[in-house]
Amino acid sequence: MTNKNLTNKNSMRKINLPHMNPKIVSEEIGSFVIETVNSVNASGCVIGLSGGIDSSTTVALIKNAFDIYNSSHEKKLEVVGYILPSKINSAKDTEDGVRIADILKVRYEVINLDRAIEGFKTTNPEAFERRYDQGNMISRIRANVLSTKAAIENKIIAGTGNKDEDFGVGYYTLFGDGAVHLSPIGGLSKRLVRQMAEHLGLPKDLVYREPTAGLEHGQTDFTDLGYKYDVVELVTEGIHQGFSVDELISHEQIKPLVESQIKMLTNPKLQTVDAVVYDIMRRHEIANAKVKIIHPPAAPITLGYNGYS
Repeated sequence: MTNKNLTNKNSMRKINLPHMNPKIVSEEIGSFVIETVNSVNASGCVIGLSGGIDSSTTVALIKNAFDIYNSSHEKKLEVVGYILPSKINSAKDTEDGVRIADILKVRYEVINLDRAIEGFKTTNPEAFERRYDQGNMISRIRANVLSTKAAIENKIIAGTGNKDEDFGVGYYTLFGDGAVHLSPIGGLSKRLVRQMAEHLGLPKDLVYREPTAGLEHGQTDFTDLGYKYDVVELVTEGIHQGFSVDELISHEQIKPLVESQIKMLTNPKLQTVDAVVYDIMRRHEIANAKVKIIHPPAAPITLGYNGYS
């Protein structure tokens, strides 16, 4: 059999994506958060609320778990949301953060970071010369605010990164939004986070809101990366399931999806399927390296792979 035939045969093998029972997984995540909080005798969690699907789903999972726990325990646990806008954020980011806090009846505070950010011009003026550096600096400022709030309130920081972002392509700022004590949804891809959000009954517009880090004007994860998280999940799952680079590039689950996403962008930074696959693989290596530096524990959850052994 020639290499070409071997590639064609293997490219027909399906990349299996995990599935879950949202009720079971939500209970597993809730138990994990409560166990982690109690193991350090903390009074609960603080979380940065952006109004996006990841932070909204995370705070909903924690609030539900704490409500159940508090109904039968003398010690009460609390989750507090901190909304940390600056002039680079749209007003809707704050509105959505407040809205989810109100829906879930979570105590929250809105803290504008503009003065704190300006203060760094005295120590790190070079960070203001490039949007990339400024964005990462702002992420670290947010982390400092959350860390201090958590310490003062005897709480721990709940991260909001999902599996695709944190462990797929390492799309977070080291010592910024990656500086957390635990990662409740770290085992869920963006696709599964949406399923969980729907299970929890979160507003549809938040469930399907365009992902953004909120660190640059008009920034979205899609335009920043050059592909969406459904591609990240397929490629990284394919890697772990033994597919070669050539197989991934030509795979019927990946190739047409990537081509359609490239067409969505006016000025795509990655213009071919192979460029996208190689970029995800490069970022995946970086993600693994970042994990070795700072690795908050992810909730152990139950996922199944139909037809894959």
